[in-house]
Order: sequence, then C-alpha cells, then structure tokens
Amino acid sequence: MSKRVAKMETPMESARMQDIVSLCKRRGFVFPGSEIYGGLQAAWDYGPLGVELRNNIKQAWFNAMTHERDDIVGLDSAILMARTVWQASGHESGFNDPLVDCKNCKERYREDYLTEIQEKMGIAADVCPNCGAHGTLTEPRQFNLMFKMNFGPVADDSSIVYLRPETAQGIYVNFQNVQQSMRKRIPFGIAQIGKAFRNEIVTANFIFRMREFEQMEMQFFVAPGTEDEWFGRWREIRWEWYKSVGIHMDRLEWHQHGPDELAHYASEAWDIYYEFPFGKKEMEGIHNRTDYDLSNHAKFSGKDLTYFDDQKNERYIPYVVETSVGADRLTLALLSDAYDEDVVDGEKRVVMRFHKRIAPVKVAVLPLSKKEPLVDLAKQVKRSLSHLGLTQYDDTGGAIGRRYRRQDEIGTPFCVTVDFQSLEDQQVTIRDRDTTEQRRVAIAELPDILAADLRS
Repeated sequence: MSKRVAKMETPMESARMQDIVSLCKRRGFVFPGSEIYGGLQAAWDYGPLGVELRNNIKQAWFNAMTHERDDIVGLDSAILMARTVWQASGHESGFNDPLVDCKNCKERYREDYLTEIQEKMGIAADVCPNCGAHGTLTEPRQFNLMFKMNFGPVADDSSIVYLRPETAQGIYVNFQNVQQSMRKRIPFGIAQIGKAFRNEIVTANFIFRMREFEQMEMQFFVAPGTEDEWFGRWREIRWEWYKSVGIHMDRLEWHQHGPDELAHYASEAWDIYYEFPFGKKEMEGIHNRTDYDLSNHAKFSGKDLTYFDDQKNERYIPYVVETSVGADRLTLALLSDAYDEDVVDGEKRVVMRFHKRIAPVKVAVLPLSKKEPLVDLAKQVKRSLSHLGLTQYDDTGGAIGRRYRRQDEIGTPFCVTVDFQSLEDQQVTIRDRDTTEQRRVAIAELPDILAADLRS
C-alpha cells in the first residue's frame, strides 16, 4: 500500500521525504524498528537525538499547558484499563475502519484510501490499484482498530483488555479524582502525554502513521452553555502555540469537519493541517465532545460524575473541549519544517533549522586539536555550559568546517571553537548555525552570552 501512495507523490516531494528519512537514520534521530531482523512495518525507534528532540517538543507542550497556566494539571494514567472503559466510550463496538481486500493480489485497503488512490490514478472503482484486476475488490467490512489481549494467566472473555487507542479515557475516568484532590473549580483541564496503539489497516509516511504512537491530549471541562466560547478560545490558543516552536505558519491551515466526518461524540471539530512533503495532513484536532464521555462513564460505572458548582448552587455533567496532537506527527512536522539546503563557501550544506528551544543539542564545543592543554580547556568550557541543555564535545578530528557541517545537520544552534589562541587570551569563537557568522568572546562571559542567545 505504501508503494502505491509513494507513486502519487511528485518527484520533488518524494525526494525531499527520502532525504529527511535518510538524515534521520544517519544522524541518530529515528531508526527502523527491529532492523537487524528485517524490520517491522510502521515500527520506528527514536535514536539519541530523536529522543532529545521529541522530549523537547513534549516538554514545550506540557509547559504551555500546565506550568504556564493555573487551570490545567497533569496526569499519567495506565495504558491498560478495564474493558468496560472501552465499552462505555464506544470504542469496542464502534472504533472501526472499513476494510477492502483484493481477492486476486490479497492487497488490503482502507476504503477511503482506496477511493483516493483510484481517483488519483484515474481508474474505475472496481479496479485494484495494486494489480489492476477488475471486479476483485470485496465489499467493505468493519475492522476494529484496537489491540486485544488477555490480562492475567487465563485467556477467556473475562480477561479481555485492550491497549488503549487514545489517552483521553484515562483522563475521564480520573476526572473526579483530580477535581477533588486538586480542589479544582470548573473550568479546568487535565493534560496527559502517553502511548496509544491502533491496529491501522494502512501505515505510511515514516512516523506520520504508526501502530504505536504518542499523544499529547488535554481535556478542558466547562459548564454547559459555555462550551462554544471555550472551543473558540482553544482554537486560538493552540494556533498561536505553534509560533513558539518555530514552525512556518504558512504551512498550517484549518480544516473543519463536515457532518460526515464528525465523530459520534463531537458536536464540532476542527483540525490543524500541516503541509508535509507528502501533502497536507492532520496534525492536531480540537473537538467539542459535549458531555458524551462523562455521561457514558457515569452510566456504565454507576458512579455519580456530576460536578457541584457551589457558586451557582447547581449540579451538572461538565462538557469537554479537547485538544489532541500526535507527538510523532508534530516531530515529523518540525523535522520537515527544519530541513533546509543552502551553499556555504561554494559547497552544498544540509542544515536543520530547529527553533532553539526544541533543538536536540544546544551547543557543541570543538577543540581545534586533541593536544593538551587545549583539550583540558575545551572540556572546562563544555562543563561550564552543561546547564544550557544537551551539549556535545567533538574532538573526532577532521577539518573544523567538516565538524561544523555535522553540527548543522543535527540542528545545533551554536558551535564554540577552542583554539590555541584561547590558551593565551581566554577567548573562544562562537559560530552561528543559521548565519555561519563568527564572533570572539571571553570564556568567562560565554555561559551568559549563550544563555541569552538561546532565549532570543
């Protein structure tokens, strides 16, 4: 399936995506999962720099949601939950995708993807895009996307649990625990970052669509009648947040869900689309979930999940405004956004222009030689910068220009060169990633200068 999708991309888009995937492996951002055994479809491992990048992204989101606000708190709920949770949420009976098989070549398609491919290839609705056979496509049948497993030593219906397909339900079942323990008044929110699992029919486009992925979700609980106002506010807040991580705003756009797209729980939904190298795709969703979730959990659990507003002297089931962004999709968006090529000193340069706050490595210290006492001074400089974030020490040899290029490829904002003159004047050279300009500064002032530069 992914091969057919790749053929629909323009050569430039396809080449750019391949360049990004290649750089991610070469420089330690993302590796194919289980690679020594031939790999596992749609499974990817984050390498040392990928971990740093994604952690910086997640921390930026979590800080904006919780540390910078007084009305949202954090949560980390369990991946495995009681089966009834997914019955109450509607996932067990309704979390399905329509699956179509080709009886000739055995290729499988999600129905909407199949239609999209057929339209782009200009073929009839009864033709398989993979093998070209006519009349071999089955009627769509519903395929549940949840991973089912058994909890405990006995495998029967009573032990069935699911790997969670979303983190939101863990927030809903803890609504009362959080509200009472933190003494929160409506409106307030609960934010969570965590793993989710979906047995997708179609996986494609690197880390964009995987079966194991990470979500950053926030559920904001509001009084009935105020949900539309809060929905509008959260649309504005989430749009503005992307500026803080340096994304090109002209590559974002809104998409409103039509009546045939709305989930069963939502009265209104808007997605933020990003222009990936393979096309404009959803990165974040903002949903008005009404009181569907808490009402259903109250019904299935038999617990009273109403909230008593002592200021208005009334009791009600709160409505929910949800913001949900895929950490992996956002990571891919920022990788795509940062990737750039230019020419420096007559040579092509690949540079990742990450925003400074999410760059995996903040500063690299490069001694001009491996000889003492230069190495000792360079290591002292490196230790003095450790509080700024991840710093790298690179004395692997080779021309200094080559080492600069390596740092450019991983998006390091600043390189600090320690040379033999540094032993005499106690000064080093700061080199800027984006402009390649260099300046000489005193070692004693270096930490403060770089701290200010990283904040700017």
